[in-house]
Amino acid sequence: MRIVSSIFFLKLLFFTSYLLLGERVRVASYNVKNYLPMDRWAGDAWREDYPKPEMENGIIRSIIKRVNPDVLALQEIGELPYLNELWRDLNNSGIGNYSYSFWVRGEEGEQRHLALLSRLPIKQKIAHLDLEFSYFGKTTRPRRGLMEVEFLTNELSWRLFNLHLKSKWTERDDDLQAADLREKEARAIRDYIRSVYPPQTNPVHLVIGDFNDFKNTAPIRRFQKVNNTTLHHMLPCQDTMGYFWTHYYKKQDSYARLDYIFASPAMFERYIQGSARVNDSIRCLEGSDHRMVYADFEF
Repeated sequence: MRIVSSIFFLKLLFFTSYLLLGERVRVASYNVKNYLPMDRWAGDAWREDYPKPEMENGIIRSIIKRVNPDVLALQEIGELPYLNELWRDLNNSGIGNYSYSFWVRGEEGEQRHLALLSRLPIKQKIAHLDLEFSYFGKTTRPRRGLMEVEFLTNELSWRLFNLHLKSKWTERDDDLQAADLREKEARAIRDYIRSVYPPQTNPVHLVIGDFNDFKNTAPIRRFQKVNNTTLHHMLPCQDTMGYFWTHYYKKQDSYARLDYIFASPAMFERYIQGSARVNDSIRCLEGSDHRMVYADFEF
């Protein structure tokens, strides 16, 4: 009788703990570096209009398998068939089990697009391609647009914004490293999020992706505060050695932090402390020049 009571107590304790813990969701961001056809060195020869080599793709899949995110935001995906190829390869190999996807085409002439794979049902998908700003007297838009996705987890609605800001490469001598252009992209995206989901309404969302800039720069600051109002908290993603860098620039042999996860205050309350990481799997830089960042949240 005492044994039966003990078993019942343990089951009750487990069930109660499950209710208190809720549902845990892992969200990741990954720039997969030119997952598209382009002129490139492949194997032992220079090839024109050549797809991303399978060796690199295999490493990318292995990293996704190791991190095992429930929601995976992607940057530098080619046309839709290339997202579908990655989606199929992940699911056919038993790695992903992703049931849902979203792909956002960038500006005309842009080859690198935004995408998302998810195990969670997607309640709403929005591609923002009309966020305008003035740049040297001309009206322009973020070249890769902005992806907005809404989820419903344990009856709580929350959103994810996926972005890829302008790189530091530019031909303009009056905007070195495209710093002004990148800041204006960040401001336009920030202003949209802030206007539609005002901080005083306590919105629950993440802003993630490749920001192509450093922690102390204007594009990064734009997402953190306006005057004394906190818009988002930057999650402290770091690898197993305690390093924060997410990008390796081979040409100048340098390392930098360019990929971030920002959480609104209400989303930050659901962040599981210590779960924000930078993946440092062996050979990770052979698949992409970026390392995946990810974090866990409790609903």
